Order: sequence, then structure tokens, then C-alpha cells
Amino acid sequence: MQFHADTTCAHRTGFVTAELYYWHDTLNWCGFLEPGLEMQPGLHFEHPETKRRLQNLVEATELAPKLASHRPRPAGDEILRLVHPQSHIDHLAKICAAGGGDAGELTPVGPASLEIARLAVGGVTAAVDEVMTGDWDNGYVLCRPPGHHALPDKAMGSCLFANAAIGAKYAQERHGIGRVAVVDWDVHHGNGTEAIFYDDPSVLTISLHQDNLFPLHSGPMEALGAGAGLGHNLNIPLPPGTGTGGYKHAFEELVLPALDAFAPELIVVASGFDSCAMDPLGMQMLKSSDYAWMMGQLMELAARHAGGRIIVTHEGGYSPQYVPYCGLAVLETLAGTSQRLTDPYDEIIAAFGGQSLSHDQQLRIAQVKEMFFGG
Repeated sequence: MQFHADTTCAHRTGFVTAELYYWHDTLNWCGFLEPGLEMQPGLHFEHPETKRRLQNLVEATELAPKLASHRPRPAGDEILRLVHPQSHIDHLAKICAAGGGDAGELTPVGPASLEIARLAVGGVTAAVDEVMTGDWDNGYVLCRPPGHHALPDKAMGSCLFANAAIGAKYAQERHGIGRVAVVDWDVHHGNGTEAIFYDDPSVLTISLHQDNLFPLHSGPMEALGAGAGLGHNLNIPLPPGTGTGGYKHAFEELVLPALDAFAPELIVVASGFDSCAMDPLGMQMLKSSDYAWMMGQLMELAARHAGGRIIVTHEGGYSPQYVPYCGLAVLETLAGTSQRLTDPYDEIIAAFGGQSLSHDQQLRIAQVKEMFFGG
């Protein structure tokens, strides 16, 4: 196992996870579809292995002792109702009590999934508490099930509760934070987070995603917010095949200027690693050092506006072999560790054709810039 030194300053970084996160049961589905006579049962894409292997890699490196670990508690209904009506909670309870099934749109659950989803939300709110009280500089929540597709009244895309959105609301309600930014780099559009804050000017929502992947016809650049929230929703639908050059250009031209103008007091990152080059559901080409670079940029911005406060909540990412390296790179950056693990895949992915900024990517980013900033 190879490490290399750097000169980064150390930060107090919290790491929230729990064995029960890996016990959330997505049933015997075939990929993301329910099996039947035409489809052989198999393994759901949102299975525990990617997250468990990330935790294992953290434990196997020199990073684990540098992190502050935290055991989460389940969130009660009063916390869930910051975003979701009681009817949604009751619906999930009914499905789980019946032994599980499809709880929404492409969202299989098992008997214990509601309680584990409560634990996921509890992990996010615990990280908010630790960061807002100054015990941690930042925190990473390695949780299942994910959350960024969950609508207030509907489970969707493997997401039961809107983890990141509840965390943002909780920071505002419990800790008096005024402005929160949610940055989502999952390959799929963060439609749930968008819907929750679409008319809310106190939350800036930013989603970098592959154009028209999931949900279909969701996340266009023209969706800018509504009412008082107009101009507070930034969608960046990137062409399939976008890699290092395109994502860096999007960050520099769109994400960072939007955040600077908004001046958030807290940044919540919906961290999906399905935009990596080895993911079976996405067609983007990021490598672990790209995620480290994006996180480093957000940390610099958070230092200017938010006292360095960042909460990261784990979303998608379906390559058991590569997600651990991407997640570790983000954690190493958050912690400012003086030792970094060498990602054995990074140089290979960097050499893939098409990693440079292309004309169609540059054009798309320019179109989004004109739409959001007015030219």
C-alpha cells in the first residue's frame, strides 16, 4: 500500500457510518428493475458492497485514526417532517411492516429499511450538530439508503428520505443558519433536493449531472427556481462522456461563481461517485483525483464564506472496485491528511480518450452560464 506526503493542513473531520446502513435490503432485483418471467432475479445496483468496501479501505489505511468517528441515532418523525409529510412516513412504515416491496418509483425496501433510513437521516443531522458546534470542521456521512431523489411525498430512485435536504433544513431550524448551498455531483439529477427548495431563496441548489439520465426529462438548465427562489437553482446537464476537463471547466465557470455570489454559511455536498469512469449506470469519466480537486475547491470557498463548514452525505456510485478510492480521496481532502493513498486506477483513467474539455462540453457550459448568470 503506497502513500505519498503532502503539505496540507489537518482538519477535524468526522466520519459517520454504521453497520446497519449495510443491512438495508434492496431485495432480489435485476439491476434497477423488478425481476419477473422476462428478467432473472439478481443483485440490485444499490447494494451494500460499494459503501462497505469504502469503509473497509478507510480502516485499512492510515486515515482511520485521523477521523472522529460517530455512531448515529435514528431520526424521529419531527426531524423527518422538516421535509416529508407524516403520510409519507406512514406509507413507508406500511410497506416495511408488510415485509418490504417497492416503496415508490424504483425503490425496493426490506422489513428494516424504514428504521435504517431514519438512521441515515440521523447520521446527517449528527454531522450537522458536530460541525455547527465547532467540534468538527467538516464531516462525511457514509450512509444508506441514499436521499437526493426522494420527493417530499414519494420515495424514488432508491431514496426514501431526502438526507441532504433534511440536513440543510435542520441546520437552519436547529442552528439558525441563514444560507445553505447544496452541491450535488452525483451522475443523476438531484431532483428531490431541487423540488424541496425550488421556491426557497435561502438554499442554493446546484446539480452537475449527465444530461437526461435519471429521472428522464429532469434537470434542464432552464429550471432556475420559482417565486422567491428564482435564480437559486443551478442545473448543469453535462454531455455523456464528460471527464476531467469538462467538470473542472463547469466548476470554474459555474459552480464556484454561483457559490461566491450566494455566500453560503454551510455547504452540503450530495456526493455520488457514479460520475466516475468505471460506474455501470453513468457514462462520465471522473477519477478519484477529480473528486479530490472538486472538494478542495469547495473547501477553499467554505473557508471564505462558511467558516469551513461542509457536510458530505454519500449518494450513488455502483462500482465496488472504484467507489472506495473516490470516497477515500474526498475524505483525505476533507481531513487534510499528510499521507495519501495512491489510487492504482487514477493514471489509467486519466489516459482515457476524451478527458480534455471538448467543444460540445464547452458549449453546454456556456449555455448554462448565459441562462443562469445572464451572459
